[in-house]
Amino acid sequence: MPIEIVKPNTKVDFMRLRKTSLIVAGVLLLVALLAIPIRGLNFGLDFTGGTLVELTFEKPADLPAMRAALETAGYEGAMVQSFGEAREVVVRLQPRAAAEQAGADGQVAKAAIDQTADAVLTAVNTDENPAKVTRSDFVGPQVGKELSENGIIAVMVVAFGFLIYISARFEWKFAVSAIITTLHDVVLVVGYFALTQKEFDLVVLAGVLSVMGFSINDTIVVFDRVRENFRAMHKVGPVEVLNRSINQTLSRTILTSVVAFLTVLALFLYGGSSLELMAESQMLGIVIGTLSSIFVACPLLSLFGVQKQDLLPKSRDLAELERRP
Repeated sequence: MPIEIVKPNTKVDFMRLRKTSLIVAGVLLLVALLAIPIRGLNFGLDFTGGTLVELTFEKPADLPAMRAALETAGYEGAMVQSFGEAREVVVRLQPRAAAEQAGADGQVAKAAIDQTADAVLTAVNTDENPAKVTRSDFVGPQVGKELSENGIIAVMVVAFGFLIYISARFEWKFAVSAIITTLHDVVLVVGYFALTQKEFDLVVLAGVLSVMGFSINDTIVVFDRVRENFRAMHKVGPVEVLNRSINQTLSRTILTSVVAFLTVLALFLYGGSSLELMAESQMLGIVIGTLSSIFVACPLLSLFGVQKQDLLPKSRDLAELERRP
């Protein structure tokens, strides 16, 4: 027997707020769209380029202590991660001096890279756990440009794939509503990072893409019930069908969202600083995606004038013939 945290016969009138919810969603979307170009995103080293230093310690490295030491040395926002064994650490630094900036050919003087590597080694080296530099290099901003472009392409490809899938499974009004809802959720998450100026790197981008998957999944669950109810409820208007569908899937929506949120919360609390921002983007996306499946997706269907005939091919064809002169 499925778990029901909301009574099956619940009749909350969500659709009564459909106009208000669409206005609020539109305002938030506008704020996010303005924040992204005006405030800009605080791109991480993956996108901006900078110096990369690989270190090997005699014992497992204390990453939090390394970050604190680098910040004290003036390297704020340094990315410190283990790779391979716990003794092997990679440090990524934002460009901090003119000597470290890439020239016209994207190259940086080897002396400047070595100087930065020596400074990093001095900052993190201790008598208890000596370290040595195994590699130092410069990551050019051209790589970041390619990553930015590939990230945008990835979002567009995923959205297009969703559009084709939902159009085939449901109908174009459902597809357009689902895509608008999903893109609304993604833009709000990206807008949050623009407003807060928290670092936006490849890990966060992965979190944003996962938000798309969660949002579309939650929306399709509601749309499935809408389709079933349109076919089963013959004497009920479209708005009431949408309202009942939301209420009938409310338990499933809340349970899925709570479980997903708790999972990501554990990642946020115990996954370390390298995964903290990705988890934050996912938590925000889960909350927004849950609310949008109720207050944006179904109100959009109502705005587009979805009818029972849209889901029944024979009825739809007859309706089109009747409209012809």
